[in-house]
Amino acid sequence: MDAPLSIAVIGSGPSGCYVAQSLRRSFPQSEITIYDRLASPFGLVRYGVAPDHQSTKSIQAQFARLFERENVRFAGNIEVGVDVSLDELRSIHHIVVLAAGLAEDRALGVPGEDLPEVYRAGRITRLFNAHPLEPTKVPKFGSSVAIIGGGNVSIDILRLLIKRREDFVNSDIDDAVLDAYAQAPVSRVDLICRSTITNAPSDPVMLAELGRVSGVKLSCADSIEVAEDAPRTAVARAKAIEELLQVGLGTEPRVDVVLHFGWAPVSIIGDGHVQNVELRSVNDDRPNILLNTNSVVTAIGFDFDGGDWHGLGALKANLETGVLDFGLYRTGWIKRGSRGTIAENRSCAKAVAEEIVADAGSLQRQPKTGYASLPEEVRAKAVDYSAWRRVDSAETEAASADRSRRKIPSHEQMVAIAHNRPAVSPAVPLGH
Repeated sequence: MDAPLSIAVIGSGPSGCYVAQSLRRSFPQSEITIYDRLASPFGLVRYGVAPDHQSTKSIQAQFARLFERENVRFAGNIEVGVDVSLDELRSIHHIVVLAAGLAEDRALGVPGEDLPEVYRAGRITRLFNAHPLEPTKVPKFGSSVAIIGGGNVSIDILRLLIKRREDFVNSDIDDAVLDAYAQAPVSRVDLICRSTITNAPSDPVMLAELGRVSGVKLSCADSIEVAEDAPRTAVARAKAIEELLQVGLGTEPRVDVVLHFGWAPVSIIGDGHVQNVELRSVNDDRPNILLNTNSVVTAIGFDFDGGDWHGLGALKANLETGVLDFGLYRTGWIKRGSRGTIAENRSCAKAVAEEIVADAGSLQRQPKTGYASLPEEVRAKAVDYSAWRRVDSAETEAASADRSRRKIPSHEQMVAIAHNRPAVSPAVPLGH
């Protein structure tokens, strides 16, 4: 009789949890271990989804059931390449699935993007989400910021920057970061999207949400008309923007927001510091324009880091298959590139799980003990799900009445709480 499968999933975000769910259904007798370098599970949902989007973050409850009821092990605080190699994991598990996502912000590829006031969207989102491995120094945005990108992440960044403290009720935003930002909030935001309104990647619902932030005047520098036969989403997007233009008329705004569609950056200009962004019309039908700005946030997606990924060489997107090698697979953004929502990662995980099921018959099923084969010192530092629950309880208990939780921004403190050890010294204060 074949030995039960031992399966490792690297990454406990949505893709990792979804593929574990699918594999659990197909192989109910298997042992599945989800590894993560952080002491907390849920990855992108916890640290990538904007902190004021609690409805999206609520999917954590579904993933929690995976660890609580379905006998799937969470092994946090174990970093592949540091605590254990990919080759070692492959030797002790029949199947290894990479679900580590992508954290490298895509480069603009224009002169000036190395100026100190050019920030990446991934860093900003992680900062407001109290990511424990993110430097805590709050960026110096100045009074004016240009956001380059037209997708939902760019809208998230815009929304975070134009909201006031009272607009974050019931969120899990890092209040220390919010307070530091509130000392010098921006008063103008230019959102620059290379696509037209018809083809822009932003969700109309996300755009409409901007209209619920008071004290904001929105304008659009370009035509918002779309063809009568335009896709339904494009029509909805144009309508959302048209309604935004009517919000706050006749009142003195706190923040001016200008939307630019069909423009791309040529260069970021400044003598040691950001001063201007030069834009060109994507269709070359208008002369270049120069925007005065104090800072820039790039939100044009995430990319593979181009290095040798744990001996696999430089990974590139593959939309056709999750197979990397015999017994080695990948799912989510590390498979497809940074495209698609959480729901699309679910579909991707299901398709990869089906590939694994189809290949399972060709595996030589000698017994492999998986997680139990790790060195004792590695297992001793691991944070399992019950240990994570101690951190979870500490965060929810520390939250003020108007917050859903108060995240612990120090990874050392998280691990100490998880292991019932005395708390370590707090992280360096913001701004230092």
